[in-house]
Amino acid sequence: MADLAALRRVPTVSETAVLHPLPPTARFILRGAAHVMAAASAASGFVIEHTPCRASQAGVRAALWLGPDEYLLLAPDAQAHTLALALEQAFEGAPHSLVDVSHRQTGLEVRGPHAAEILNSGCPLDLGLVAFPVGMCTRTVLAKAEIVLWRTAPDVFRIEVWRSFTDYVARFLDEAAREF
Repeated sequence: MADLAALRRVPTVSETAVLHPLPPTARFILRGAAHVMAAASAASGFVIEHTPCRASQAGVRAALWLGPDEYLLLAPDAQAHTLALALEQAFEGAPHSLVDVSHRQTGLEVRGPHAAEILNSGCPLDLGLVAFPVGMCTRTVLAKAEIVLWRTAPDVFRIEVWRSFTDYVARFLDEAAREF
């Protein structure tokens, strides 16, 4: 059987002026109809946005819209069990899917006055504040890696990337940041 602690270990990423590895995070993919999302909102303590490509946040928890019936839920790692239990109890047998993907992804933060330009060296989206405002999130690519990108502040972006691509993404961003 796999060592669960090893699966949840954050890959080593060197912190730079622009790139910051984020601590271990509880991550869940939630899929379900509107009534499931309403129950999840009540149980989790934050409103799950129904606006496409938007994130909602309450304190240290967040819900990122990934599709019409799909959300990425984020919480501190220590809250994983209690959040999962509260969500499962709230659904009361309603058809849904709640999958813990904490072991699958890692979080990185790109920040600074050139954060958008650095990301645009490998991301095809317009990351200007008008086109990609604070609170917007989406699945996209960075170079050859699929990521979830969330703008948390004017000069701050959170990247959720599969663990196996973490080193590649970090090195790519480090190289792109050298220009600035």
